[in-house]
Amino acid sequence: MRWLFLALALWGAVHPMAYFLAWFGENGFDLAGMIDAWHVNDASSGLVWDLTIAAIALTVWVVAECAAARRWRGLWAIPATFCIGVSCGLPLYLFLRVGIQRRA
Repeated sequence: MRWLFLALALWGAVHPMAYFLAWFGENGFDLAGMIDAWHVNDASSGLVWDLTIAAIALTVWVVAECAAARRWRGLWAIPATFCIGVSCGLPLYLFLRVGIQRRA
């Protein structure tokens, strides 16, 4: 399972990033413009909020588990989540968490 989580984290980093880079290639590095594009209609706004809430929930979970276990390596999932997306951050955290549990 651990290696499946790593593969999903890599896929979750590369696949969405290809779309982001294509958008930046067409529009320049315009974060405000990208945020406007995310809210072009109700369907895309719903997805943005869905992923934002999932990212916050994941962050709370990661911080709580890492603090309780005093195993800080899992915190790498937080910047992965907010800089790339939940599709990378969640499987990355699961990869790190499974690896930590096996060593404990």
